[in-house]
Amino acid sequence: MDPYKYNKQLWKILLLVFAALLAASSLLYTNYLVKNLSKSERTKAEVWAMSTRSIVTMPDIDDQFISFIYAVRDSLSLPAIITDEKRNIIFWRDLDPTKTNIAQEDSVHNQLKYDPDYFQKQLKDMERRHPPITIKLETGEKWYVYYQESNALRQLRIFPYIQWFTIAIFLVIAYSIFNSIKKSEQNLVWVGMAKEAAHQLGTPLSSLMGWLELLRLKYGETEKDNVMDEMERDVKRLEIVADRFSKIGSTPVLSNHNVYNAVNDFIQYFKVRTSDKILFELQGDKHVEAGINVPLFDWIIENLLKNAVNAIDKEGKITVNISENIAKEEIFIDISDTGKGISRSNFERIFQPGFTTRKRGWGLGLTLTKRMVDYHGGQIFVKESETGKGTTFRIVLKSNLRYEPTQV
Repeated sequence: MDPYKYNKQLWKILLLVFAALLAASSLLYTNYLVKNLSKSERTKAEVWAMSTRSIVTMPDIDDQFISFIYAVRDSLSLPAIITDEKRNIIFWRDLDPTKTNIAQEDSVHNQLKYDPDYFQKQLKDMERRHPPITIKLETGEKWYVYYQESNALRQLRIFPYIQWFTIAIFLVIAYSIFNSIKKSEQNLVWVGMAKEAAHQLGTPLSSLMGWLELLRLKYGETEKDNVMDEMERDVKRLEIVADRFSKIGSTPVLSNHNVYNAVNDFIQYFKVRTSDKILFELQGDKHVEAGINVPLFDWIIENLLKNAVNAIDKEGKITVNISENIAKEEIFIDISDTGKGISRSNFERIFQPGFTTRKRGWGLGLTLTKRMVDYHGGQIFVKESETGKGTTFRIVLKSNLRYEPTQV
């Protein structure tokens, strides 16, 4: 199981569930409020219609009661229209006065007219939103009351969408903060482990160098000298590894180096410690330079070559090609193998901590490689891969030193 992927998916699921619960509760409660407010507004529209009917049909009632009915009618704050059975408009309230009363001046007198298109548009809109309220008059005639929602109710209807948008922003911010905290914790772990490893390696390495010198003094120049030379190279290699780890957490020093020579030096060391059935080929531009830190750059090449060797079953070939894009001032280092290849779905995942396709792998090699390429201001990615045929990784560096490094 990939623990990195598992934890990441778990947090995603938890955040999505939390967002879904917030959205659902918001929607349910808002719908509850909208239903109650809609009922209240419909009741207000009915009261206004009944009061209007009372004023029209009962003109001889007590003046005090008429005043009360007028007060009830005028208390409605909703746009509304009353029509007869033929959809002729009888009364209205709270509509746009510039459309309901239009003064037109002719040569004889001022005449008030109305905008019929505006009324019909309002009527259709009200009818579409709510079924009309039917009022029966004593004469048997029917009135139909149409009304619009209040601004408060309309705003309440769109409130859930605003809240969902706010929740989405919250999730993005929370996820970003979580990732930032997690990366900071990972960086602290990387630095602590690396420096401790460098410290632990220091003492035995010093002892090994001392033992080698004693062996040389005891046996002198013998046929075993070549073996001791290789042992010394390995011990020095271990010193370089310890030095790499000690640089974690500090700012690496970059300087211009010939890329071809740096890659070739490591290949010469690496290939004699690999199976004879794996061929190495270095080709391309021998003169390009880039700002690199040699110990860290060797680490990049080492990790990629080791991955290439592990991908090859028994025998195969590893090719390193160095080229330059002069227009963009970039150097390309392509490392190709004839191994088992990588599925396209894993092109991005292979650089994540903990991801590995090997039974005994830690899933840290390519993660470290990507970090070190980042420190050089470059990029690394899978250029191409085909299952059963091989993989090509590409490293992109800026030609010459045009990058200010950050902490390792």
